[in-house]
Amino acid sequence: MALLALNNVSKSYGALKVTDAVSLSVSEGEVLGILGPNGAGKTTLFNLISGDVKTDAGEVEYQGQRINALAPFERCRLGIGRSYQVPQPFGHMSVFENLVTAACFGAQVSEREAWDIAWDVLQQTELTRYANHAAGGLTLLNRKRLELARALATRPRLLLLDEIAGGLTEHEAQALVEELRRIKQTGVTMIWIEHVVHALLSLADRLHVINFGKTLCTGEPQHVMQDPEVRRVYMGLES
Repeated sequence: MALLALNNVSKSYGALKVTDAVSLSVSEGEVLGILGPNGAGKTTLFNLISGDVKTDAGEVEYQGQRINALAPFERCRLGIGRSYQVPQPFGHMSVFENLVTAACFGAQVSEREAWDIAWDVLQQTELTRYANHAAGGLTLLNRKRLELARALATRPRLLLLDEIAGGLTEHEAQALVEELRRIKQTGVTMIWIEHVVHALLSLADRLHVINFGKTLCTGEPQHVMQDPEVRRVYMGLES
């Protein structure tokens, strides 16, 4: 049984159909990469999974149960954590306080347990030295790390990553990929939207490509990247 399954999920804004009968699934421990040109509906897909946006049609199933009616905080407490394309920390709070808050409200644990989780996540994401720094003053790389860390502090089984490598240098992106690799080894399942394709390909087990809200191609990374339609739509290459 898939950990998460979307069955013919659709979402429209007026006449614009941003997600059009998309079906996909991800298994426990898998990394599923999501590709598509700008405006393809990738972030909307995440919003439908996390509950930030309600579906117009179709089913969102998590651990075999329909979760369409659940609020974002309820889905988070079931084990669906996410990062956002633009990091959204509490800028006036310290890095450590951000993580304690995420653990208390996302994982629904006691403050004592939240401190332990926050310390573990600080070490996991190489943010220990910045524990007492104001989140709003971090560099882009460390804001991205904090965005990842806040999601991890909710103790997710499924982690949604929205362009976490975007805007980073080659060296910074590689460092972040290595952190994600270690997270994968702990058994956390991931769905990762990314335009830094080489970073995504270094970790993804499967790819799912969407265009204009519809599934274009899905499968093993090497097969998907050689698909003529994917090459034309996403990479601008004619076979």
